This record gives sequence, C-alpha cells and structure tokens, in this order.
Amino acid sequence: MATPQVDLYWDIGSTNTYFAFKLIRPILERHGAELVLHPYNLGYVFRNNDYELMKESKAKLRYRKRDLMRWAEKYQLPFQIPRQFPIKSSRVLRGSLAMRRQGQEGAFVEAVLDAYWEQGNAGIVEYAGLRPIAQRLGVDPDWFEATSASDEIGAELARSTDDAVARGVFGVPMMFVGDEMFWGKDRLDFMEEELARVTG
Repeated sequence: MATPQVDLYWDIGSTNTYFAFKLIRPILERHGAELVLHPYNLGYVFRNNDYELMKESKAKLRYRKRDLMRWAEKYQLPFQIPRQFPIKSSRVLRGSLAMRRQGQEGAFVEAVLDAYWEQGNAGIVEYAGLRPIAQRLGVDPDWFEATSASDEIGAELARSTDDAVARGVFGVPMMFVGDEMFWGKDRLDFMEEELARVTG
C-alpha cells in the first residue's frame, strides 16, 4: 500500500500556518502519512483580490490576536506576534524550493516559522537573514542565495501558487487528503478523520 499523503499549502506570513505545521506532526505519525509542502504566495493572491488584512476592523484584529494566544496557551507553543507584521514572504518561499533540492525543505520551513513566529525575527524577509538558517542545515549559503534568487526558482514559485489557485486554494494553511480540502488550523480534526478513512 502506498504511503498516504497530506498536501499542505503554506506561507510564512500566515499565523495559522505556524500552528497547523506544529499540530499536524502527531497526526501524520499516527497514520504513517507523508507531508508534502507547497509554497503559496499569499501576498500575491491578496493583491489580486484587493484584500488587506490590516484594514479589517480594530475589534476583529484585537479578537484575532487574543484567539491566537489561546491556541498558543492550549498547545504550549512559544508563539508571539512579531513587531513587524505583515511581512513580504517571497524570499522565504523561494528559499524553501531551493532547500527542496537539498532534501531540507521541511527542516527549513520549520526553522523559518520558528524564527518569525517564536523569536520575532523579521530579518528572514531578506536573504541575509535566511543564509544562517541554510548554513545551520548544512547547505552552502552562497549556493542557497544564488539558487533562491534564480529565475528558475521564481518561475517554480509562481507555478506552485498558480497550480494551487487552480486546485481551489484560496488561503493558507490549506490541506488536502486526496481531493478533500481542509482550510485552517481548526480543521485538523476533520482532516485526520479523512486520513483515517483512506488509510483504514
């Protein structure tokens, strides 16, 4: 029997991507499933749909922040709202595709999520802030930056985002088990039920 697969569409600028990435791991282990990561340029999609998060009402933004801290407290995660938010994510997303070529995509994604959402390190928006992460993962930082900045990787990121939109992805984190789509960190229970169904 083939290893079951969960597709996760993500962007570093999404608070809920951080939580989904952390909370999905035990689910994958319980079902022997593989996580397949798909970078999704959320800012590009937002711009194309004339949406700006920070233009939501102040009451909603206050609630959103408190609700995120509830999740952090419930799951004992060292999450914090960074001072610099939102951020441009394209270099991080490009970097993940470069690190895929070195077999380090998952480790890189976790490292950048931790750097931004736990340590408040907004320096990761630049290659200068990403190079040390690549180096810690055993990847030459010069190769990492040159590859990340290449036209080939840029086209791959655009294709990843466009393919996601064509699949029906309208936000992140978005997860698929087969053709079943689950949006948000609060849909992991439903996602696990579908995973149990297809692996049962």
